[in-house]
Amino acid sequence: MPRVKRGTVRRAKRKKLAKLTKGYFLTKSKLYRAMKEAADRAGRFAYRDRRRRKRDFRRLWIVRISAAVRSQQLTYSQFIHGLKTLGIELDRKVLSDMAARDAAAFAELVAKVKTALPGATETMTGEADATGRVT
Repeated sequence: MPRVKRGTVRRAKRKKLAKLTKGYFLTKSKLYRAMKEAADRAGRFAYRDRRRRKRDFRRLWIVRISAAVRSQQLTYSQFIHGLKTLGIELDRKVLSDMAARDAAAFAELVAKVKTALPGATETMTGEADATGRVT
């Protein structure tokens, strides 16, 4: 069987890996095995966090909507239920942006939702108990 030295193939593979790990700390950007491990690890985190980012943004939007709705004496769940009852199909990203940038329009939307919900106005006007919940 003939001998294979892999001169250019090996160099190309290492150059590609070096480009991926450029700027990494100490040996992670210099030595082949460390570069390979660092690149694999970075790739796993990148794959995981592309999915994680979607979750994180949804959580952020929900927190923003909840804060804006509570200032209008309504809870987040009541607000979302009211939107569904009225047939308003705005996603949480748009609602969050509206709450942050256009408070007047958001307050108008909350007022519409309040009229659609029976007894929603009394829910948040009561007194807070020892746990901080409004009764």
